[in-house]
Amino acid sequence: MADTFHCSVVTPENAILECDATFAAFPAHDGEIGIMPNRSALLCRLGIGVLRVESEGEKHAFYVDGGFAQMVDNKLTLLTEQARASEEIEHEAARQALDDARGMSLEGGGDVYDRRQKAIRRAQVQVELAPPEQ
Repeated sequence: MADTFHCSVVTPENAILECDATFAAFPAHDGEIGIMPNRSALLCRLGIGVLRVESEGEKHAFYVDGGFAQMVDNKLTLLTEQARASEEIEHEAARQALDDARGMSLEGGGDVYDRRQKAIRRAQVQVELAPPEQ
Protein backbone atom coordinates (compact mmCIF):
# COMPACT_ATOMS: atom_id res chain seq x y z
CA MET A 1 0.00 0.00 0.00
CA ALA A 2 1.35 3.38 -1.02
CA ASP A 3 1.85 6.18 1.46
CA THR A 4 -1.25 8.33 1.78
CA PHE A 5 -2.54 11.40 3.56
CA HIS A 6 -6.08 12.23 4.62
CA CYS A 7 -7.85 14.75 2.36
CA SER A 8 -10.99 16.67 3.37
CA VAL A 9 -12.90 19.16 1.24
CA VAL A 10 -15.46 21.16 3.20
CA THR A 11 -17.92 23.89 2.15
CA PRO A 12 -20.22 25.90 4.42
CA GLU A 13 -23.02 23.46 3.54
CA ASN A 14 -21.31 20.07 3.92
CA ALA A 15 -18.25 17.85 3.55
CA ILE A 16 -17.71 17.20 -0.15
CA LEU A 17 -14.85 14.69 0.04
CA GLU A 18 -13.17 12.60 2.73
CA CYS A 19 -10.56 10.14 1.49
CA ASP A 20 -7.01 8.87 1.85
CA ALA A 21 -5.11 10.37 -1.07
CA THR A 22 -1.78 9.72 -2.72
CA PHE A 23 -1.66 13.13 -4.46
CA ALA A 24 -3.62 16.38 -4.58
CA ALA A 25 -3.20 19.59 -6.55
CA PHE A 26 -5.20 22.75 -5.92
CA PRO A 27 -5.28 26.36 -7.05
CA ALA A 28 -3.64 28.67 -4.55
CA HIS A 29 -4.19 32.41 -4.87
CA ASP A 30 -0.81 32.70 -6.61
CA GLY A 31 -0.47 29.42 -8.54
CA GLU A 32 -1.03 25.68 -8.28
CA ILE A 33 0.27 23.65 -5.32
CA GLY A 34 0.82 19.90 -5.36
CA ILE A 35 0.62 17.79 -2.21
CA MET A 36 2.14 14.38 -1.57
CA PRO A 37 2.26 12.31 1.63
CA ASN A 38 4.41 13.59 4.50
CA ARG A 39 4.60 17.14 3.16
CA SER A 40 5.66 19.84 5.61
CA ALA A 41 3.05 22.10 7.16
CA LEU A 42 1.29 24.55 4.87
CA LEU A 43 -1.42 27.18 5.15
CA CYS A 44 -2.50 29.17 2.10
CA ARG A 45 -5.37 30.99 0.48
CA LEU A 46 -7.22 29.16 -2.30
CA GLY A 47 -7.89 30.67 -5.68
CA ILE A 48 -10.40 29.79 -8.38
CA GLY A 49 -9.64 26.60 -10.29
CA VAL A 50 -9.54 22.82 -10.37
CA LEU A 51 -8.80 20.62 -7.38
CA ARG A 52 -7.43 17.21 -8.41
CA VAL A 53 -7.25 14.40 -5.87
CA GLU A 54 -5.84 10.94 -6.54
CA SER A 55 -6.56 8.10 -4.19
CA GLU A 56 -5.74 4.47 -4.75
CA GLY A 57 -7.70 3.50 -7.86
CA GLU A 58 -9.70 6.75 -8.11
CA LYS A 59 -9.27 10.26 -9.45
CA HIS A 60 -11.50 13.15 -8.39
CA ALA A 61 -11.82 16.60 -9.96
CA PHE A 62 -13.65 19.55 -8.40
CA TYR A 63 -14.24 23.17 -9.21
CA VAL A 64 -13.24 25.23 -6.15
CA ASP A 65 -13.77 28.92 -5.54
CA GLY A 66 -11.73 30.56 -2.81
CA GLY A 67 -11.12 29.60 0.78
CA PHE A 68 -8.11 28.13 2.57
CA ALA A 69 -5.95 25.01 2.46
CA GLN A 70 -4.03 23.57 5.39
CA MET A 71 -1.65 20.61 5.49
CA VAL A 72 -0.72 19.48 9.02
CA ASP A 73 0.28 16.05 10.32
CA ASN A 74 -0.39 14.33 6.98
CA LYS A 75 -3.92 15.80 6.78
CA LEU A 76 -4.94 18.16 3.98
CA THR A 77 -8.04 20.22 4.68
CA LEU A 78 -9.55 22.52 2.09
CA LEU A 79 -12.20 24.93 3.35
CA THR A 80 -13.82 26.48 0.32
CA GLU A 81 -16.78 28.67 -0.42
CA GLN A 82 -17.83 26.39 -3.27
CA ALA A 83 -16.81 22.95 -4.52
CA ARG A 84 -18.51 21.08 -7.33
CA ALA A 85 -17.55 17.70 -8.72
CA SER A 86 -16.86 17.76 -12.46
CA GLU A 87 -19.81 15.47 -13.18
CA GLU A 88 -22.17 17.93 -11.44
CA ILE A 89 -21.31 20.78 -13.80
CA GLU A 90 -23.55 21.19 -16.83
CA HIS A 91 -21.52 22.17 -19.87
CA GLU A 92 -24.22 24.34 -21.44
CA ALA A 93 -24.91 26.23 -18.19
CA ALA A 94 -21.18 26.87 -17.75
CA ARG A 95 -20.95 28.04 -21.37
CA GLN A 96 -23.87 30.43 -20.81
CA ALA A 97 -22.24 31.77 -17.62
CA LEU A 98 -19.07 32.45 -19.61
CA ASP A 99 -21.00 34.34 -22.28
CA ASP A 100 -22.81 36.34 -19.57
CA ALA A 101 -19.53 37.16 -17.82
CA ARG A 102 -17.93 38.34 -21.04
CA GLY A 103 -20.97 40.54 -21.65
CA MET A 104 -20.73 42.29 -18.27
CA SER A 105 -20.37 46.06 -18.44
CA LEU A 106 -17.00 47.62 -17.73
CA GLU A 107 -18.50 50.93 -16.64
CA GLY A 108 -17.84 51.86 -13.04
CA GLY A 109 -14.10 51.53 -12.51
CA GLY A 110 -11.66 48.98 -11.14
CA ASP A 111 -14.05 47.07 -8.88
CA VAL A 112 -16.37 46.36 -11.80
CA TYR A 113 -13.43 45.17 -13.90
CA ASP A 114 -12.24 42.87 -11.08
CA ARG A 115 -15.72 41.35 -10.65
CA ARG A 116 -15.94 40.78 -14.41
CA GLN A 117 -12.53 39.08 -14.52
CA LYS A 118 -13.40 36.79 -11.60
CA ALA A 119 -16.75 35.89 -13.21
CA ILE A 120 -14.94 35.05 -16.46
CA ARG A 121 -12.36 32.93 -14.61
CA ARG A 122 -15.07 31.04 -12.67
CA ALA A 123 -16.97 30.29 -15.87
CA GLN A 124 -13.86 29.31 -17.86
CA VAL A 125 -12.80 26.78 -15.24
CA GLN A 126 -16.26 25.24 -15.16
CA VAL A 127 -16.44 25.04 -18.97
CA GLU A 128 -13.07 23.23 -19.01
CA LEU A 129 -14.07 20.89 -16.21
CA ALA A 130 -17.61 20.07 -17.32
CA PRO A 131 -18.07 16.77 -19.13
CA PRO A 132 -18.62 17.35 -22.86
CA GLU A 133 -22.21 17.22 -24.02
CA GLN A 134 -23.29 14.02 -25.67
